[in-house]
Amino acid sequence: MPQPPTPPRNVVLVHGIWDTAKIFNPLGQVLKRSGFQPLAIDLKPSNGDLGLDRLAQQLATFVEEHVPPGEQFDLIGFSMGGLVGRYYAQRLGGLERIGRLITISSPHRGTLWALTGSNPGSRQMRPGSAFLKALNHDAATLERVKFVSIWTQMDLTIIPASSSRLGVGEEFQIPVALHPWMPKSRRCMELVSRLLLESHPNPQPPETR
Repeated sequence: MPQPPTPPRNVVLVHGIWDTAKIFNPLGQVLKRSGFQPLAIDLKPSNGDLGLDRLAQQLATFVEEHVPPGEQFDLIGFSMGGLVGRYYAQRLGGLERIGRLITISSPHRGTLWALTGSNPGSRQMRPGSAFLKALNHDAATLERVKFVSIWTQMDLTIIPASSSRLGVGEEFQIPVALHPWMPKSRRCMELVSRLLLESHPNPQPPETR
């Protein structure tokens, strides 16, 4: 009797501030064509009124509800979503579940733009914040999840743009003119797909689902 097909590997997508899960619609289609199952969370609220640690709790609940217990998955976070994903990985047990963690234009060392906001999420994303200092203190633990940071030198939202470089794992710079274009950039989407396929060269083919 033939074995039932293996379910496609799940890829959890975490959006940035003021965004919704819809920002990942183009990337989701690319991942599906590559044989993966994208799962995009809607963080609420996404305007920074809730701290990133609280948003990470939402992510943990989302994983529990959508990924079978004990099953590994990959995680991609854009902008603020990369920090939410890191907090989940480093503080909420995600290191035991995540195979590869990819951040796209995330303010790992803060952004001067966050100085214009006064709500909890904005304060946590300021350069030198206690939140970032604590998270970066043990950033080396992310080596366990094949960590990747993708960034653009032309970023006018992450200031300085080099804050998107964590100094852990791999990093890739791509020429994208504007921060909001990053997760929808063809080059970025192709890079993400290639990185996931390198880790999992035989995902479930789309036609067998």
